[in-house]
Amino acid sequence: MAMAKNEATARIKINRLLEDAGWRFDDDVVGPANIVLEQNVKLRMEDLDEFGIDLENAPRGFVDFLLLDENGKPLIVLEAKSERLNPLVGKEQARKYARSKNARFVILSNGNSHHLWDLERGNPSHISRFPRPEEIIDRYKFQPDADKIVNEKVGLNYIALTQKSDYEHAAGWQIETERSTFVEKHNLHFLRKYQLQAVKHIQEEIGGGGGRFLLEMATGTGKTLAAAAIIKLFLRTGNSKRALFLVDRIELENQAYRAFDTYLKNDFISVIFKEQRNDWRSADIVISTVQSLLFSNKYEKLFSPADFDLVVSDEAHRSIGGNSRAVFEYFMGYKLGLTATPKDYLKQSANRDTYRDPREVERRMMLDTYRTFGCESGEPTFRYSLIDGVNDGILVNPYVIDARTDITTQLFSDEGYVVKIDDDELALEEAYSGQDFEKRFFAESTNRAFCKVLLDHGERDPITKEFGKTIVFTVSQNHAAKITQILNEMADQLWPNSYQSDFAIQVTSHVADAQRMAINFANNNLGGHSKFCQNYRTSKSRICVTVGMMTTGYDAPDILNLALMRPIQSPSEFIQIKGRGTRRHNFSRQLDPSEVKSHASEVKKTCFRLFDFFANCEYFEEKFNYDDEIALPVGRSEVSLTTTGSGTSMTTYGGAYEFDGSDKATIYDQHLVGPEGMKVDREMFHQFEDFVRRDQRLRNFVEDGNWPAAIHRLTRELLKSSENSYDLERIRRAIHVDRRVSVQEIIEKALHLIPDFKSADELVEDEFQRFLADQQPEECDRIPEIRYFFEAYIRNGDVRAQIDASDFAALSVNPAFTMQDLKSVPEQWRRRVPEYIRDYVSLNPFV
Repeated sequence: MAMAKNEATARIKINRLLEDAGWRFDDDVVGPANIVLEQNVKLRMEDLDEFGIDLENAPRGFVDFLLLDENGKPLIVLEAKSERLNPLVGKEQARKYARSKNARFVILSNGNSHHLWDLERGNPSHISRFPRPEEIIDRYKFQPDADKIVNEKVGLNYIALTQKSDYEHAAGWQIETERSTFVEKHNLHFLRKYQLQAVKHIQEEIGGGGGRFLLEMATGTGKTLAAAAIIKLFLRTGNSKRALFLVDRIELENQAYRAFDTYLKNDFISVIFKEQRNDWRSADIVISTVQSLLFSNKYEKLFSPADFDLVVSDEAHRSIGGNSRAVFEYFMGYKLGLTATPKDYLKQSANRDTYRDPREVERRMMLDTYRTFGCESGEPTFRYSLIDGVNDGILVNPYVIDARTDITTQLFSDEGYVVKIDDDELALEEAYSGQDFEKRFFAESTNRAFCKVLLDHGERDPITKEFGKTIVFTVSQNHAAKITQILNEMADQLWPNSYQSDFAIQVTSHVADAQRMAINFANNNLGGHSKFCQNYRTSKSRICVTVGMMTTGYDAPDILNLALMRPIQSPSEFIQIKGRGTRRHNFSRQLDPSEVKSHASEVKKTCFRLFDFFANCEYFEEKFNYDDEIALPVGRSEVSLTTTGSGTSMTTYGGAYEFDGSDKATIYDQHLVGPEGMKVDREMFHQFEDFVRRDQRLRNFVEDGNWPAAIHRLTRELLKSSENSYDLERIRRAIHVDRRVSVQEIIEKALHLIPDFKSADELVEDEFQRFLADQQPEECDRIPEIRYFFEAYIRNGDVRAQIDASDFAALSVNPAFTMQDLKSVPEQWRRRVPEYIRDYVSLNPFV
């Protein structure tokens, strides 16, 4: 009866969704009924009592809805499943039926989750509502031609040809000695080889039937230029009549508009949606923040799902997370994601209450991003890393200055600490372990020590010798205000009468016109222009003090200093912040032409300085274990620092803290990061993969299917050799996965026989699906409870021991799986689940 109830509930929900979208079960004043079952059997709400309780067992299995156009021809096949089933299980059944009816579109739904599938273009996409008849009819009118994309000739000059189609015939181009001046005068942009490779990868994917793509490219390597080439590819070949470019911040909206206007304006019109709200249809490229379209469900009210045939998500793991996904999935076009954040460093949290941990939220967002763009293996459509960029001369590495004060050094105690960052623009909590520090723990003397080290050792502008452009990252709005004030006071002493409290500017979300300030800083016009050199364009204001506004997507290549005046524990955030300084830059371009000749050679940026006051670099280089599960702090309390005759001590108390004692800074280390990059930038498993692939004997064993010999060859011969430094545990630590990996899996991954290591979650899900297929539990409405028990018994040794020993007293206080959880499992499955796991599931990967 539970199954029948699930069937009926799903049907009722689906009927309402169809009616809400304008589909009709019966003839009315609008038009004839356009919903039928196979053999033209109409389905009405009242029919449910007659035969709709179990439609999957109806005569001859007629379960497919046909949605028709005004002429009675099939538009959509709707495959309906019960609430207990994933709607995607009906995919192949629906494909076959749709093809027999010559319908191009399929809806897969269980009443709660829905997917729309264009059989001519890629995979089913999640939708939040059913499409209206007119939307699907519009979609039928658009006929993409993948062959045109595949056959489009794309070269390094693909963008330049749009900017100036006849550039190759101009004298300034043909005379080689004048070519660089000609290119700069006309602001021509040529794709780099790796950007062209990214476009080629997209063409290949489309040739293979792909509809979703993800480019993972390091900050500063030109994701937007590559995206512009891809957008041109779609628009030029007629595979998109209009593209939507989604960002998650206002400054990125303006930045994208300027870029597309520079690259493509001669062929295509770009607009910012909020500025052209009534005339966006005249544009080829519409740029918008996700938040703008989400407000009052504007995306549903103002747009049809067929309005954009290409949707590009910038900083994809941020701009399609949470509620933003509804906007992204609403449109039916091709989907392209751009990200600078590698998935590899986002690990599973060890704590069951993962929603407390911002890093776990971040991990889920990134993994979800890869799945969203069809990259379930963890391999993006195209990848270009920071190390690639440095080796190719595109990016620069930092010169790290590790400076700590007496107080910040003591904070690195065994107890650890948590700094809560309650800023609107960076709503996360940096978790170390143990204690909480109220955000105002910074002492006046500590802040002054930070600022003095920065001003004493910061990189100078190579043209004017004034202090180089700098971004400072602080804990909070209040901390940013304090740092800004101190920097301006110190600047007034160092350079009297040169600044009027505008040497440093606070750029945080609570400051009026902060977005414009960030843009002006990038454009070298914050506070006006520097007076140090009249013919050199650079900002009078030299330092922006922020919390989180300028961490991602902020493009200012002439940044020479970054200062981390707060702890960071997210690898992806560390990568993003560090990326603000990695772009190369030619400072000579900021000189007036008359001044350029006075310089013997071009003045180029070769590195930047990264001031680290909280040992962030050391943490990510030496202490952060990229394989370990993330353990959350236990307990929460605030800590006071007090100065006594014998030094500084810590005491827990309940109020806010303002330390007014003395503090001083010490530089622990200064070094230029080498070409191998930081540990956070490396893929630590790659060298070992090359080592394995070079051994022909091992490869022969694998090809013959002789796994015992292959495993023996690796563990007993190759790893024991004194000629290499590998050992099995070191290899396992280098693998970014949250479980113990078998030797066979290691070999398979090294030889590219598997795309990636499955996570513990994925392995559990695989085992559970086998369990369902084999055991076929009858209590279908208790599957989630059985699934939770199944996972807890596999992954938690304490739960397993307590269940096996029938130690229900201990189980009652077990936070991972309680007695109440066990009681929710049907009685016979409390015994059968452990028996099945003991007989059929290897626990080695989870130990």
